[in-house]
Amino acid sequence: MSILVDSNTRILVQGITGDFGSRHAKLSLDYGTKVVAGVTPGKGGQTFEHGSFKVPIFDTVSDAAKQTGATVSVIFVPPPFAADGILEAVDAGLALVVCITEGIPVNDMVKVKAAMQGSKTRLIGPNCPGVVTPGTGKDSHGGCRIGISPGYIHKRGNVGVVSRSGTLTYEAVWQLTRRGFGQSTCVGIGGDPVNGTSHLDALQMFNDDPETEAIIMIGEIGGDAEERAAAWAKDHCQKPIAAFIAGATAPPGRRMGHAGAIVSGGKGTARGKIDALHEAGIAVADTPAVMAETLIKRWKG
Repeated sequence: MSILVDSNTRILVQGITGDFGSRHAKLSLDYGTKVVAGVTPGKGGQTFEHGSFKVPIFDTVSDAAKQTGATVSVIFVPPPFAADGILEAVDAGLALVVCITEGIPVNDMVKVKAAMQGSKTRLIGPNCPGVVTPGTGKDSHGGCRIGISPGYIHKRGNVGVVSRSGTLTYEAVWQLTRRGFGQSTCVGIGGDPVNGTSHLDALQMFNDDPETEAIIMIGEIGGDAEERAAAWAKDHCQKPIAAFIAGATAPPGRRMGHAGAIVSGGKGTARGKIDALHEAGIAVADTPAVMAETLIKRWKG
């Protein structure tokens, strides 16, 4: 099993004809992902071609979902239009929306979150690398790659990875793969202050997934998502968890990289998050270089 997506998941790409969207649609097709539709308003009826793949393009998400059976959308729409793209996918009743777009105005995402209340759609992101469930084929092909993560670093296995940072996700995955430990699913939840799926949501899904035996959770300064996840894990998660918190040297009041990575009013500090993780019995890596090593030591002894 896995969480969120698997090799049978049918994906549509919003913004498939743009430079970024087309590039990563091709990489996902090469990985074995079932990319079954593209959506670009005004280009309905055209075809997105890559090698032997021919993906139909539609004007709307609703039409694409109805005609192809797609249940998941990945969004490569520019920031001014990305919020509307998310809401279009929600209105179409998709199960999952993965928004890669960076730089969406916070006010737009506040409106999106309010509009999504009560919907059946789960949002990953925005400003995230996406989701990968590795396959069992050569180089883990045949799985499901949604977003911008490098598929070739993954290996099918039993470690769940959830992270606010894209590059640290890749680092953790590659460390695990090099040591012979594969991943069940890797989820990049994004670093914006207003997003969809949280660390806590991912931990709960990994805890319920029988294939996932251990978890790496990567956080950073800003907000209290890591503390809330740690508090839940302390009482409910029996699986070994290793964590890393980025931004320990960031000056208070200065945003570092991600829009949500800011220490304000004494809250959201790296020290506070690390203390909460330790209190929950979660192993904390001192540097990003030892994330996998820290997990393996806790997991395998």
